Amino acid sequence: MFDKTFIIASAFFYAKAKVFIFLAIHLHLSWQLDTFYTAYYSDFLMILDRTIAPPSRKVETVHIPKADKHTLNNGVTIYSVRAGEQPVVRLELIFDAGSRFDVIGGESLFVSKMLTEGTKNFKAVEISEFFDQYGAFIEINQAFERLTITVHGLTKHLTKLLPMLKELITESVFPSEEFEMQRNIASQTLKVNLEKTAFVASQAFREQIFGKNHPYGKSVTQATIENITREAVTDFYGKQIKGKVFTIFLSGSFEETEISALNEVLGQMPLVTPEKIGEQFPESPVVGENLLINRPENLQSSIRLGRRLFNRSHPDFFKFVVTNTIFGGYFGSRLMKNIREEKGFTYGISSSLIPQREGGYLIIGTDVKKEFTQQTIDEIHKEIVRLQTEPISANELETAQNYMIGAFVGSLNTPFEVADRQKIVILEALPIDFYQNYIQKVSGVSAEDVMQIAQKYLQAAELCEVVVGGK
Repeated sequence: MFDKTFIIASAFFYAKAKVFIFLAIHLHLSWQLDTFYTAYYSDFLMILDRTIAPPSRKVETVHIPKADKHTLNNGVTIYSVRAGEQPVVRLELIFDAGSRFDVIGGESLFVSKMLTEGTKNFKAVEISEFFDQYGAFIEINQAFERLTITVHGLTKHLTKLLPMLKELITESVFPSEEFEMQRNIASQTLKVNLEKTAFVASQAFREQIFGKNHPYGKSVTQATIENITREAVTDFYGKQIKGKVFTIFLSGSFEETEISALNEVLGQMPLVTPEKIGEQFPESPVVGENLLINRPENLQSSIRLGRRLFNRSHPDFFKFVVTNTIFGGYFGSRLMKNIREEKGFTYGISSSLIPQREGGYLIIGTDVKKEFTQQTIDEIHKEIVRLQTEPISANELETAQNYMIGAFVGSLNTPFEVADRQKIVILEALPIDFYQNYIQKVSGVSAEDVMQIAQKYLQAAELCEVVVGGK
């Protein structure tokens, strides 16, 4: 009655239908069920005729839930994003304790490694077992600006986890044995990384464009690890974390009960604002000097080009990120088409704007065989000149904009991802509608804007070049 092709197609359609409907019902996805008939029923039809493109609709607006603001008794601010149906929660405690506040170097890094290694009342293994018994996990990360303690777990266990979190930020003792172990691990990890041309190139590039003494230009070295002491780490903890003001971000599924519990446990501690160590940034070079680090033993060269730029609050931010996407910001970019697909010099090349609280920087990076090093650099400059002198086609511009919008919308699937966007807005003091207007800002960039931005910010004389390997 039915031919074999129809039976196979029906089975394929039925299987995908069950998966989608299960996700839609049980995970409460934001998509409507009619999306299923648009996206998946077309798959069924195209088994017979793959030349028919599925229908599409351009995304014009997106709604991002705002973060609610609460204040604990001691003045600590909580920003909460309540969304999702699954009974899970993410709690983040954010301190002004990034590497920019280091005095001798390495303090912030080692505090992040040592916070769970022992407190006044608990050993490292006991801390680990405590979180494990509730199916939760803790991670501590530090960057240039901040140190963040993050806990993921079931909402029903959050109140049980809070006393241990309080213990970590008030009673950590940094045991000597664990400190020496962490120092040895850091030393061995660094030795391995220094064998990698890509790692060395990225470090050297930041140092060239910011300067050795600038927080954004500093790197952890073997000397840093050898010079760091347990006393210095303990002192940093006391100055930047223990008894110091912090910010809380809470996201997921929770009720006022969880807010009240946060106030009862973390809102009663007397806190003060930490010292403004390293608040003033030293002068940086206007244009970084080019640098070649010869590595005769390496078959490849790592190339880094770029310059200091700006952060998300700059008026040219959106124009630049669209221009950069076209240039080297996604798989269909000009750098990828030229240097990967046409020339075959590399597996991948990218260009990124890295925004920081105090400015930011552009970095163009790739790894190539040594014999292709100069040719690759020449092709990068060739693509810059094209952007500066030839108007981009409407189709290429629209493709890049659609990619950016699609990636943006796709990054808002979970409450945690929504909270990440709101966190950027709050911590960087951006306009409250910064991401609400993202699609309009990206769509509003014209071909003329792209050419002007390339002319303004991609001048060859202002780009710093770092090569590790050889030419």
